[in-house]
Amino acid sequence: TLQPTECFLSQPEEKPETTTIKAKRRKKKTISDVLQKSAPKPGVPADLQNLLSQHFAGNRSVIEMEELKLSDSCFLPANDLSHSFSSYLKEICPKWAKLRRNHKEKKSVVMLVICSSALRSLELIKSMTAFKGDCRVLKLFAKHIKIKEQMNMLEKGVFHIGVGTPGRIKVLVEQDGLCLSSTKYMILDWNWRDQKLRRMMDIPEIKKETIDLLEMSIIKLCREGSVKLGLF
Repeated sequence: TLQPTECFLSQPEEKPETTTIKAKRRKKKTISDVLQKSAPKPGVPADLQNLLSQHFAGNRSVIEMEELKLSDSCFLPANDLSHSFSSYLKEICPKWAKLRRNHKEKKSVVMLVICSSALRSLELIKSMTAFKGDCRVLKLFAKHIKIKEQMNMLEKGVFHIGVGTPGRIKVLVEQDGLCLSSTKYMILDWNWRDQKLRRMMDIPEIKKETIDLLEMSIIKLCREGSVKLGLF
């Protein structure tokens, strides 16, 4: 008869211990803690849709929320974490050579790649060499490059791919330096993590600027079917 009571006694003793550990963890619970416990999960379209609905919930009407919804047909296949950047782009855009040849418009790009920093932009530009062929790539970030320079380049030449940060791209669109009517692909550098293990959507400023850019024009273009979104 003593055994069950012993069992009962030992359980409450364990509980406070585990809850205090949990409480401690909950207080800290940085991204690195979470990652150490689980393998990184590749981003899927639902992640972006949830992010948008969380961001706008509470300050938008039901109708406005409907207009911000993206159906699965707006998305390209997401990166399952097995791809290099070039191999991912080749998979989602098999007709790139033809698209590149047909693109003649100034002030625009066929593909926009959005990431969290100037440094990451340069990395991505390097790692798309096998995909891009002889097309022209424009750096669209703020570090060391004046906005006037970027506007001049867009006005004078034909560029196929723009790689940069959401803040600078948003300003270029607002100031009519970059027109999105020829853009067919928008790739978000979704899964990559910086030294602090943050993805672009874990950095509040980058997240807000990305959502602003999406809301400003990209969501409408996706819903009309002219732009497809990819999560790399």
